[in-house]
Amino acid sequence: MGIFSRFADIVNSNINAILDKAEDPEKMVRLIIQEMEDTLVEVRSTSAKTLAEKKELERRVEQLRTQADDWQQKAELALTKDREDLARAALLEKQKATDAADSVTQELAHVESHIEKLQQEVTTLQEKLADAKARQKAIVLRQRSAESRLDVKKALDSSKVEDALNRFERYESKIDGLESQVESYDLGKKSLADEIADLQKNEKVDDELAALKKKLADK
Repeated sequence: MGIFSRFADIVNSNINAILDKAEDPEKMVRLIIQEMEDTLVEVRSTSAKTLAEKKELERRVEQLRTQADDWQQKAELALTKDREDLARAALLEKQKATDAADSVTQELAHVESHIEKLQQEVTTLQEKLADAKARQKAIVLRQRSAESRLDVKKALDSSKVEDALNRFERYESKIDGLESQVESYDLGKKSLADEIADLQKNEKVDDELAALKKKLADK
């Protein structure tokens, strides 16, 4: 079953409301456009048939009017020949043709009114369809953007991210422990560079001590 049951449903529908209620707006807008296009084809087909009917009625009216004129001429001819009986009969046939022409003319007027309404419906539907197509791309982009943002939100809020952070913290703690063990092994041990640096410090202290003794001795 389609989204719209008849043409009036499309014309009077609030497409925004339909999309707001849809679980999959992207799919829904495609269906709406497809149904609008199908309906437009149907309305145009109906219009074409009605136009053909109009032409047939116009031909029928013309034929009946021609018949009425023909009977009029026959009635006049009968009178010129003093055949009033034939003239009366011809006028009766003329009246029948005229009445039939009037009846078909009324039917033609209804058909023309129907064609006018169909043309208005086609115009309205084309405007709705153009509007839907113009908004389709924006709707699709908005939906995909929202879906992508939602996926990111779900990923950030999931326990996987929290578990990963906890693992990083455990790894950092483990590395801190290993570094502490390395430092404990080196504690109290001096490298060659450290011993030379100590000698340089001691030498400096000795120089300062000698200078101080000399200063005191000179007083």
